[in-house]
Amino acid sequence: MKLKLFAIVLGTISCFAVSAQAESVRVRGTVVDLAGTALTVKAHDGKTDTVTLAPDWMISGVAKASADDIKQGDFLGIASVSKADGGSGALEVVIFPAALKGTGEGDRDWDLQPNSRMTNGTVANVTGINGRTVTLTYSNGQKKEIAIPQSTPIVKFATAKPTDLKSGMAVFVSAERGSDGKLVSRRVVVGNHGIAPPM
Repeated sequence: MKLKLFAIVLGTISCFAVSAQAESVRVRGTVVDLAGTALTVKAHDGKTDTVTLAPDWMISGVAKASADDIKQGDFLGIASVSKADGGSGALEVVIFPAALKGTGEGDRDWDLQPNSRMTNGTVANVTGINGRTVTLTYSNGQKKEIAIPQSTPIVKFATAKPTDLKSGMAVFVSAERGSDGKLVSRRVVVGNHGIAPPM
């Protein structure tokens, strides 16, 4: 897959700026229909959204990976929540390709679950007790330790094409809602490799 495609798709988990005219919106659900540039998605809460795909829109799939694929020096995006006993527990993990190390580096609010965070950083250390725990470094030496339970979805990006956007396919869409209320997206991730986008 071309580097440009990866860069745009990976922006779905690393680009969170909101302009004065647009609000960042992440749509998670299944495809209802793709008619021209209009992608209709039924969200997990049952609501239906229609997203206009921009002229330069890009698509990617996700492929299953495992904790064994995570090595020191890798760059990850991890959605997590605070654990009752302290620390953070991963909700999902995305392994970035080496060419895009540093994309969206940092720690920020996320909306996968209430009070969740998204941390993009480099693996400084990996331990393996009851699953795996990684220490991510980011933003001038800051560190965050995140436990990865064995049930945590772990993925890497894979190839996809517009014809993969068939009815019933799971998608993650990063969009912007304009002042007119309409959603526009340049980035779509589809579950075309047997696993739904977990982000």
